[in-house]
Amino acid sequence: MSVFRDDVLADKVALITGGGSGICLEITRKFMQHGCNTVIVSRSQERLDEAAKSLEAETQGRCIPIAADVRDIEAVEAAVDKTLEAFGGLDILVNGAAGNFLCPAAKLSSNAFKTVLEIDTLGTYNMSKAAFEKALKHSGGSILNISATLHYAGQALQVHPGVAKAGIDAMTRHLAVEWGGANIRVNAVAPGPIGDTEGMRRLMPPGMKEDLERRIPLKRFGRSEEIGDAALFLSSDAAAWITGAILVVDGGSWMTTNNIWP
Repeated sequence: MSVFRDDVLADKVALITGGGSGICLEITRKFMQHGCNTVIVSRSQERLDEAAKSLEAETQGRCIPIAADVRDIEAVEAAVDKTLEAFGGLDILVNGAAGNFLCPAAKLSSNAFKTVLEIDTLGTYNMSKAAFEKALKHSGGSILNISATLHYAGQALQVHPGVAKAGIDAMTRHLAVEWGGANIRVNAVAPGPIGDTEGMRRLMPPGMKEDLERRIPLKRFGRSEEIGDAALFLSSDAAAWITGAILVVDGGSWMTTNNIWP
């Protein structure tokens, strides 16, 4: 049972990158459960189609799947255009497309480093700029970026996503200042370790789950639905006077669990 009213996002339209899987799939589900129409974007049309079909059956809302690479500005602009054609407007943009893998900095190629920055940071900028120019500067709205806590204290094997997310944090604040006059709020959610995601299962070294959980002040991994709730709050009118904020949702883990990787 949700702590939010069922209609808290009634008649809103959200475009969510990375919405076909992981945390952003749960954000999409939360939005649709609370009255929002959605467009989900990632590179895999097949995965998007499956996700959209499941979400519509579960929530009775509308979800349109659009395959696009957030690094490709023309594809990004086309995705926004299709959103406007389908729903007549855009109220919320969630920038969740991301790439990550474990790698020591000394073994990380320049191309691999660049690829993660392009997906995460450049992709966030591309989507934000397209949404601003084509919709939000005329009607106002909300941009929500999915960040992380990797760069708060530094973490081994994660220099590439850490730098990418640090850039997203800076972008969140800069755009909040520049676009506030157009009634656009720009915020971010910084998730900690979320146990029910493919990414966490793939990135967590074998045999370290119990040790990691012991180091988290709240003594457990997070759940995708908890990130969905945070995203729902920041995208709703309950956060109408919040902009430039980076909401950490991690059980306190960033303060205690950095640099424990082997």
